[in-house]
Amino acid sequence: MCRWILTGVSLTLIHGLPGQVQAEPLPMVLINASGAEFSGEVLPGENGTHYFFPRDGFFAHWKARGIRTVRFPMLWERLQPELGGELDHTYAGLVDKMLDQAEREGVEVILDVHNYGRYRGKVIGSPEVRIADYRQLMLRIAKRWNTAPALYAYDLMNEPHDESDARWPEVAQAGIDAIRTVDPRRLIIVEGRSWSSAARWPQFNDGLLALNDPADNLVFSAHLYMDEDGGGEYRKTRDMRIDPDVAVKRVRPFIQWLKQHGRRGQIGEMGFPDDDPRWLEATDRLLGYLRRHCVPLVYWSAGEFWGDYKLAVEPRNGRDRPQWQVLSKYLEAPQCTDYGPAAPRN
Repeated sequence: MCRWILTGVSLTLIHGLPGQVQAEPLPMVLINASGAEFSGEVLPGENGTHYFFPRDGFFAHWKARGIRTVRFPMLWERLQPELGGELDHTYAGLVDKMLDQAEREGVEVILDVHNYGRYRGKVIGSPEVRIADYRQLMLRIAKRWNTAPALYAYDLMNEPHDESDARWPEVAQAGIDAIRTVDPRRLIIVEGRSWSSAARWPQFNDGLLALNDPADNLVFSAHLYMDEDGGGEYRKTRDMRIDPDVAVKRVRPFIQWLKQHGRRGQIGEMGFPDDDPRWLEATDRLLGYLRRHCVPLVYWSAGEFWGDYKLAVEPRNGRDRPQWQVLSKYLEAPQCTDYGPAAPRN
């Protein structure tokens, strides 16, 4: 989210593979570990100045609090400075280090290409950025990291929208095909058109039903914010009435679509401000609803370099942020051993 910001299977992975005996309950609350995608207008940028990778202790801190899986946004332009070229030695090396840090703490990582269906502002599928270019990126990602013990899943692309919507199903299929040439089983996460909006999901995403994964291991990922336009900026919300069921109402179309078509899902981004307790009740109702359907939520965002960002859940001066009060109540659901909702396919 934050479109406006600084521009072999192990037991720990069994819950991501269909048809397997489940080793443990599915994590119901995950976090986005944000920072490496910051300052997209400064390329390549410098780690520690323009963008940020986790410091030592980051994964240990969150593992101690019950977080077992994180989504890690990466910027395509930093990872692959030239289309068709090799992965950047510095940036890819920092991803290597991050995965090693996560492995030491027993935390799993979702690698997320955080690019909105674009490369250097050009839409995938345009003459400047061919679908073959994107396919080659995903192939390089899978080749480099498919053996990383901490790798839990591949998130194909963050929030395709507007001009990128028309060809998104074709692009997503290219990403799946690339990954499966190297990694035959691991979970692949598919976001949707129109900013991956949960509320608008059925209007825009029936085309994704035709996606073919030989491993049958896809999870669809919708995003949800509770402010008036759903954009996540939460401007002037203190003066507005907040419906405590606003999030449940916005996620229901996505859940109903999953049920209707027998697909599995998650909420890949959801966040709310720390300065208005009314959002706590709305989030509590949302998480209760999602848990009943075994649909996890990935909170936006953690990361040690957010400063005063009001959606951040990273502790400040050693004290928990208000959002953690409600998130911590829903870390697991003992009855959920795979992504839901579980309904027969048509």
